Amino acid sequence: MKVLSSTLFALLFSLVSISVVTANPARWTLEGWKTDFEKSSISFSEILSGGPPKDGIPSIDSPKFQPASSIKTLGDRDPVIRLDIKGDIRAYPLQVLTWHEIVNDVVGGVPVAVTYCPLCNASIAFERKIDDQILEFGTTGKLRNSDLVMYDRQTESWWQQFTGEAIVGSLQGTELTMIPVRVTSFSDFKTELPNGKVLVPNQPSARPYGRNPYVKYDSRNTPYPLFTGDLPENINPMARVVVFASGGKRQAVMLAKIRQTGSLKIGDISLNWEKGVASALDSADISNSRDIGGVRVTREKGGKAEDLVHDVTFAFVFYAFHPDGQLLQ
Repeated sequence: MKVLSSTLFALLFSLVSISVVTANPARWTLEGWKTDFEKSSISFSEILSGGPPKDGIPSIDSPKFQPASSIKTLGDRDPVIRLDIKGDIRAYPLQVLTWHEIVNDVVGGVPVAVTYCPLCNASIAFERKIDDQILEFGTTGKLRNSDLVMYDRQTESWWQQFTGEAIVGSLQGTELTMIPVRVTSFSDFKTELPNGKVLVPNQPSARPYGRNPYVKYDSRNTPYPLFTGDLPENINPMARVVVFASGGKRQAVMLAKIRQTGSLKIGDISLNWEKGVASALDSADISNSRDIGGVRVTREKGGKAEDLVHDVTFAFVFYAFHPDGQLLQ
């Protein structure tokens, strides 16, 4: 699937109609789910089928890495998720995550899930340990507000990727701890850490890695029809925003504003833009996509810049999950 053809676009419309009718526990139980559907914090009508079945988009559970200096399949501007835990620094290319969405890994001795939802452009990492239990995550094939709904293979509870909260199942109400990550260019990662670990496909020929199946998605004026919620007013729903927490509240800043100024200070939080990061949702070839840049979000602590949890997503996503949040334009 190299482009979103008119046939596929029509299929998205039909999937919405089918999903609304079949979004109920009885149907899901017939699909083989062992989830405790008696426990839920949402309306089941909000969950739509994304098309693939359970694990139809396969998570990576035994990740393989190669030194950055040996990688030949990534362009300089290719976007990668940079994760640093206790000095164990790794890069997860979006050209791989686009086709798998979840990587179950152990970094710096910490079990983590590194996730990417293309329809929300959300790159988020979580700790996988809840109390004394280590969870392993997979894809449900379901969406809510166009965002990936994950599940854990231990209890089959369903989790919202954008918030890290269990929304259905025995763990409903539990929240995963988010870990600071940032999307940067492969060139910057390789320059900083030529021997740094870079995720590579377990089977390079299994997917068209490097290809973007959502061609020109981030140039649209609205998300795909798999999103059925309200859209924000007075702003392009597909405009990229940087989401972070400040004073216990969720805030967002237009990426275009940070790009224009180069840096921005909000209270004790610094947002700094860097050029040279390609969009994963523009051209069919990610390496040739337009430059949207990246952002580092930090707070001064002990004389050092401490990375903060944040995400670069679309305005409609922020509005859907944080309707009371503050958007600074």
